[in-house]
Amino acid sequence: MHECPFIPPYPAPLAQKPGLIRRFYLGWCKSWLDMLHGRAYTMKLGVTQLPAGRAFMVNDMALVERVLGDAAHFPKHRMVHDMLAPMIGNSVFVSNGEEWAHQRAMVNPAFVHTNLKRAFPLMAAATRDMIGRMRALVNNSRADAAGGRVVNVDPLMTHVTADVIFRTIFSVELGEAEAGAVYRAFGEYQTVSQRAHLLRLYRLPGFGLGRRARRLGQRVRAVFAPIVEARAAKGRAAGERRDILDALLDARHPVSGVGFTTGELVDQLALIFLAGHETTATSLGWALYLLSECPEMQERLHAEIEAVTGGGPLDYEHVKALDGVRNLYREALRLYPPVGFLPRTSDTPVTMRDKRVGAGELMLVAPWLVQRNPGNWACPHAFAPDRFNTPEGAEALKEAWIPFGKGERICIGAGFAQQEAALILAEVIRNFRLEFPAGRPRPQVVARLTLRPRDGFELVLRAR
Repeated sequence: MHECPFIPPYPAPLAQKPGLIRRFYLGWCKSWLDMLHGRAYTMKLGVTQLPAGRAFMVNDMALVERVLGDAAHFPKHRMVHDMLAPMIGNSVFVSNGEEWAHQRAMVNPAFVHTNLKRAFPLMAAATRDMIGRMRALVNNSRADAAGGRVVNVDPLMTHVTADVIFRTIFSVELGEAEAGAVYRAFGEYQTVSQRAHLLRLYRLPGFGLGRRARRLGQRVRAVFAPIVEARAAKGRAAGERRDILDALLDARHPVSGVGFTTGELVDQLALIFLAGHETTATSLGWALYLLSECPEMQERLHAEIEAVTGGGPLDYEHVKALDGVRNLYREALRLYPPVGFLPRTSDTPVTMRDKRVGAGELMLVAPWLVQRNPGNWACPHAFAPDRFNTPEGAEALKEAWIPFGKGERICIGAGFAQQEAALILAEVIRNFRLEFPAGRPRPQVVARLTLRPRDGFELVLRAR
């Protein structure tokens, strides 16, 4: 391992499994992660009895492979739809079975626009605009005692990743006001949606949280729905498909030959928009926080970037060669996988490790636990990006690194996200030195729909 062998923040595991009342309190006031007890990180298959039924935590790698590798027999649990439908409708992420297969066949051709080389100029343009915003903030923010400027990088990462996907979907830039609206609405939506589902698990009234979730979902969808509606009404002239929206307007059901309705288009694009920016934004925030704790690593990565580029602009081939930057992002995704829990179910009763799992019962594959299991990783809670350069780390990367899932429902945008993140991180490292503000409490990780910091990422930035 190289420098920076520190343990970044994570909720201290409980000494023992919490009871129903304490579990509800922790889930309501804190998050899913705060319910975990110490043995959860090493157990093979755990089970918890809730008022709405049992929940199985799948943590054995053979079972993880089985559940994630067989989408037909282990589809997504209905809670995925319940938590996300107000935002993304019945899109390809939440559907199952034949409906999912047909939607995927319609959506797949649109992803030619996320081809890494083709998308790179859009990523680079959005990243240049982000660096300009960061420099303006550094020039106009309050200074710390040593003259550095304290900046919350969380909304900045949301803006740049949303801007990248906005340009890829719609061929237009995302403005400051729209980016701010998405950041605020989706942040509130995560809290509301998680609490609404917690109430369902405990068979309690919803207290209007469902209505609030639908209103917040509409606020995010309103950022782009008018663009979809206008383009759908106008139709598309013959010629090259210039973006994802064009491709989806041309998509046809493989059996009926019918295209998406305007509402269905909004659903699919809401999914692509949210999945294309929110998960990358939160993982970038964690990567920048981790880097702020490690000045030596920053200088080493800066030297790598300058050596690869020769001091010139970063291009597509350069980003592929930035092994240190890529390892930084891999380690951020390992420690803070954007989606900490993947809900699945079984279509028929199954026996796993002598436990009978009924059809329809909740099964959770947890990247958070798999990627912090000492049976899978050495020093699992430590920040050590150089682990991937060892034979053991390279093997674990193939077997027990699942931030994008596994199997046929693995995230289709995994390569897109990793290229985008490497580019953004490299440009930030190239333009700024980062420090964690002295005397501040470390960021607290909160697991709702994604793993976000409770109060953002305030970091000291100094222009190079």
